Amino acid sequence: MNGADKLCDVLLVNGVDVCFANPGTSEMHFVAALDRKPEMRCVLGLFEGVVTGAADGYARMADKPAATLLHLGPGLANGLANLHNARRADTPVLNVVGDHATYHLAYDAPLTSDIESLAQPMSKWVGRAQTAGDVRRVTEEAYVASVSRRGVSTMILPADAAWGEVEQEDLTRAAVPVAEPAVAGQLHAAAVALKSGKRVAMILAGKALRSDALEVAGKIAAATGASLFSQQSDRHERGAGSVAIKGVPYPVGMAVAALAEFEVAICLGKPAPVAFFAYPDMPSSLLPADCEAIELGSASTDLLETLKLLCSEVGAGSATPVTNPFVQNEIAEPEGDLTPDTIGQALARRLPENAIVCDEAITSGGGFGKFAAGVHVHDHLSLTGGAIGIGVPLSVGAAIACPDRKTILLQADGSGMYTLQGLWTQARENLDVVTIVYSNRSYAILQGEMRNVGVNQFGKNARAMLDLDRPELDWCLMARGMGVEAGRATTIEEFVRLLDSALANKGPFLIEAMI
Repeated sequence: MNGADKLCDVLLVNGVDVCFANPGTSEMHFVAALDRKPEMRCVLGLFEGVVTGAADGYARMADKPAATLLHLGPGLANGLANLHNARRADTPVLNVVGDHATYHLAYDAPLTSDIESLAQPMSKWVGRAQTAGDVRRVTEEAYVASVSRRGVSTMILPADAAWGEVEQEDLTRAAVPVAEPAVAGQLHAAAVALKSGKRVAMILAGKALRSDALEVAGKIAAATGASLFSQQSDRHERGAGSVAIKGVPYPVGMAVAALAEFEVAICLGKPAPVAFFAYPDMPSSLLPADCEAIELGSASTDLLETLKLLCSEVGAGSATPVTNPFVQNEIAEPEGDLTPDTIGQALARRLPENAIVCDEAITSGGGFGKFAAGVHVHDHLSLTGGAIGIGVPLSVGAAIACPDRKTILLQADGSGMYTLQGLWTQARENLDVVTIVYSNRSYAILQGEMRNVGVNQFGKNARAMLDLDRPELDWCLMARGMGVEAGRATTIEEFVRLLDSALANKGPFLIEAMI
């Protein structure tokens, strides 16, 4: 066997059985090894940003990493934006990046680059297998780091390490350190604050937004009077019957207002929330200046156990959480124009049980968000790092992780153009994804940001950079060209008919909603 075979075997024994790939010449020995491993599902992406975004979506739903296969430094660089999103989502991803044979690097061939420097900013672990004999150790280190640190690991595989011969050996699963709850001092400080009578906000992120953890957080809130908030995270299990929680708004003014009354903020899973951007005369921190922030664990902390310990310390075990009532059947059929609000209302009325909602709607997703608390329980996957172009790849990964669940993608048209190649992967893998494109033919989020900095009148140059026209995008043509059936809606009645058909059938379907 060779180093590439050993790499495959180590991945498989550790449960990594999906590989999102866009390989090149240096990775051919790994491709050949994958071909000898039918247990490994190999999924081709036509652009590396699709590969890395799909790996993120997969891990969010499967709760384990997928592998990616990327071609040298430029291939990794093409995937960095969605690795940034994965880093901000604390998602485990295991990158395998091919490199030239070790002896060839000295010749500075055209594709030679500093892969370590490219990988470092988006990775929590970076390593290189210098020889075939290193492959097992380096692969195990990459896997353990990805899972235990909740992040991206990047393993560099030189071609001669892939083709070099190694001995056959029995493999066992690598030992992953057990996640620990927050330290006692943090727990005590949080408990004291909750029992102090002060106005306390508990701001949850990461695995604290899973249903079991939310149940415990809801008991704490019910017993102490604390308010529950969520930060943008990898995955939020929400809907009717789940614990009521408010999201920290994206617009900085609204966020500051929402948190203005609190004297203490207990933050689980992420640090205290901050504004996405700086604005003149607006704060960077979203908390009041005199608000005490208590960070109760990180993404790698056992957040469920942390909440259980905190619940016990404040005596909230018998409290009854406030939950969201089921109101989906009471949502009226939308009437009037085709708008983000009527689209959201139509979807909320029809959302299937146990759906996965991937959300890169940017400015248009609030129409569905208004109803999300009262519809069937579903998972919500959001844009965590702000690097647009994750929506289509995220839906690919989520649908592969959960083939028996309906995946619904809320997609802005401008950001969708970054990685629309992922539609081809939806078609090739016959994934059960309904993509709703909000076609407003503009970078509407940037138009809003221009207004936020005080520019309300857009001239020729500004419009040229913010409008998606001349020519207008035709999403139906693009989708069909990649093998995805599609339909265009110009009225809410047309949208409802298309949505009903898409939800009733399996396989990928795209609705271009002309808002």
